[in-house]
Amino acid sequence: MMSSSQQYAFRAQKRLGLVHGTPAYSPVTGFADPGVPARTCQYSNDGRLFAYALPTSVRIFQAENATLVQELNIPNVVELNFSPRGTYISTWERPVKLEDGTQHKNLRVFSVSTGQELIAFSQKSQENWDIQYTVSESHAVRLVAQEIQVFKPAEWSKGIIDKLRVENAAMISVSPGLNPSIAVFVAEKKGAPASVKIYGLLALNPTPTSSKTFYKADRTQIKWNELGTQALIVTQTEVDNSNMSYYGETSLYLLSAAGNFDCRVTLDKDGPIHDVAWSPNSKEFGVVYGYMPAKAMLFDSRVRTLHDFGSSPINTISFNPQSRLLLLAGFGNLAGKIDVFDRRSLTKLCTIDAPNTSYCSWSPCGRFLLTAVLSPRLRVDNGIKVWHCSGPLVHVQPIDELYQAGWRPTPVDQVPPFPPTIPQAPPPSESVSSVEASSGKSPSAKPAGAYRPPGLRGLATPTIFKREDEGGTPVRSGNGNGANGTPTRGYGRGSGTPQGTNGANGGRRYVPGAPSRTPSTGTGGATTPGGSGTGATTAGGETAAEKKRKKKEQKKAKASAVGNGDVSSGAVTPTGGGEVRPSVDVSRSARPSVDVVNGSNGVVVGGPTTPITPKESAESDMAAKKIRNLNKKLKAIDELKEKAKRGDRLEATQLKKIDGEADIRKELDALVLLTGGGGGGT
Repeated sequence: MMSSSQQYAFRAQKRLGLVHGTPAYSPVTGFADPGVPARTCQYSNDGRLFAYALPTSVRIFQAENATLVQELNIPNVVELNFSPRGTYISTWERPVKLEDGTQHKNLRVFSVSTGQELIAFSQKSQENWDIQYTVSESHAVRLVAQEIQVFKPAEWSKGIIDKLRVENAAMISVSPGLNPSIAVFVAEKKGAPASVKIYGLLALNPTPTSSKTFYKADRTQIKWNELGTQALIVTQTEVDNSNMSYYGETSLYLLSAAGNFDCRVTLDKDGPIHDVAWSPNSKEFGVVYGYMPAKAMLFDSRVRTLHDFGSSPINTISFNPQSRLLLLAGFGNLAGKIDVFDRRSLTKLCTIDAPNTSYCSWSPCGRFLLTAVLSPRLRVDNGIKVWHCSGPLVHVQPIDELYQAGWRPTPVDQVPPFPPTIPQAPPPSESVSSVEASSGKSPSAKPAGAYRPPGLRGLATPTIFKREDEGGTPVRSGNGNGANGTPTRGYGRGSGTPQGTNGANGGRRYVPGAPSRTPSTGTGGATTPGGSGTGATTAGGETAAEKKRKKKEQKKAKASAVGNGDVSSGAVTPTGGGEVRPSVDVSRSARPSVDVVNGSNGVVVGGPTTPITPKESAESDMAAKKIRNLNKKLKAIDELKEKAKRGDRLEATQLKKIDGEADIRKELDALVLLTGGGGGGT
């Protein structure tokens, strides 16, 4: 029984197979590869049958021993599906124009036991192509041009037995359970809001038993619980008017089939809804939502919060069939990390690294996970991996150009119950050791991570480069505390020099690698304008280009002096001879100094003022910048306090900010005293 519950099927470009589960993971005896590419394959809901479509026919097998049950000689089948009990099989072909002008009935229903075609329809769209059945197969329903048509599968020849017209109906969903209902999505039209209406199927009445209207809904997903008593409605728009998401806006609603409860599920983080899943016990559901890192929350059937899993890079949530375990994972453009939690204790059991995963599902026994890397999304490393719920990898099967994979369904009451304690992992198959030997490392080894330069290896990662869930700086929204939510970086381009600070290094911007500029001196130690005059020497370390430039400046200065009067050794003397003009020297220090030179003697009348050193200027600017940053933090804390007063839910990082207010104020007071009360502006 355990092995049958772990059987899985796969479909590749050149292969098709059925494989047994633990411990051997051997091919199912008697199942032969058809030798030509299959277009699709499918298990029946009860796991009793398995079918695949070839270019010329459809073949149906007993899943347990691969015995051929029926072969339907119908070509060009693209999709197929079984009814809930495996009594009927539906096939869909691409619609074509017939020579006689009649409609092509490309949706057909066959009896599995006899292979007889029972009824056929014309179905142009491949989306939502199949007929929907009740669990007992007592009724079958399809939507045709805003009209809900009801059939009795036992009497297909009688045609439509009941129908209901719903204006602007875009999609329907039949609930599971013994008292089935139909949920109908009505799209927005001419300013009227969208809605979801629920009707009782056994007594189809124009008055819905429950309904919910809402705006911002171009399309929707309807997810029923196992009992068919409540449905989660995920609405989505094509365009996000706030320009925050490429995929449009999403909202979540809970609707009761009986009409005694409905509400919007309020989520405390902005961003899209990535995934929603009901627990198989129908008493609770999980939601993954928000901009990355996304949050995961667990709610009961009355939308009361049961548990907050925090923020992490995830977009998938799934419960095992026994409702004992659940997984949170990040697939697609995320890293493929899977966290498995015990639902009873809400503790993490393990973390599985399955990069590039395209498909992931629980086994019917609830003890194993199947992950697959599928083509054409990724054409390398295609294959199947089976993991135990405690973390170890137990089976690997590389398959080139793998298109489809999945467990054989088995009713929960036909598999052993999940034990009170987490079971131990079985020994891995030989495929795991062979893959490890060929690759030189474990397939479940953690990726190496981002590149770090040699100078930073072995050091702690700065908080500004960490994700929020790893203790990094929280991402702020665009409210004035940072551009586009990017945290301010507290470092500069040079050693001890704040980034973008002017006047801290000789009155000019600091450029890494550029030589320092020191003023030249004239005869007698007096500072001369531009380093001109006899006895001028250049600063050590000057380049040839700088020497050439200074020579040109000296020539220009001499030519200008000759045009106005005679040239002395240190200054230009007016032609009058009796009047002393001051010579102004603007040095390249932080502040200019004014030297009044008496004639040509080089005697300084008004000595130079004491310049501010670059080090003092840099320290002053750094202190002022730090004061401004502390004031910004206090302003952000005040805003968080206002949110808390309004009753908004605060995250753990935000509460931590509020707790650190006293330390920030203490540091701010010390800096204000140090700088003499300056630089405290916000």
